[in-house]
Amino acid sequence: MRVAHTSRDAAKKRNEVNPPYRYDARVLDALAGHGLVPRPDTSPHQLRDAVRDLYLYEIRRLRLSLLAGQIAKRDYADHVVALRRKYPLLSLPVEQWIVLGSDAEDDAISR
Repeated sequence: MRVAHTSRDAAKKRNEVNPPYRYDARVLDALAGHGLVPRPDTSPHQLRDAVRDLYLYEIRRLRLSLLAGQIAKRDYADHVVALRRKYPLLSLPVEQWIVLGSDAEDDAISR
């Protein structure tokens, strides 16, 4: 019998790095482009979920546009690729979104 994971297990796994989180400047810029400005206690996993939800919303809208005839079928793939390029953070592991250790201290000093 398989044991289901509980939300407590998921929360424990997601909180391996404790707040405050220090985000890479490029990640902050990309998040701001989507209207997301994390607080120091906002986990990278929460932010990734938000970015993924935005992407899913847009890809569903794009598909509806195709089905409604607003986008030609031959052009649909190009629209999908263009949309995907707006979400490069989804290709980056969340572990790379934050600055750890001495890098975080150097980043704080340089600001």
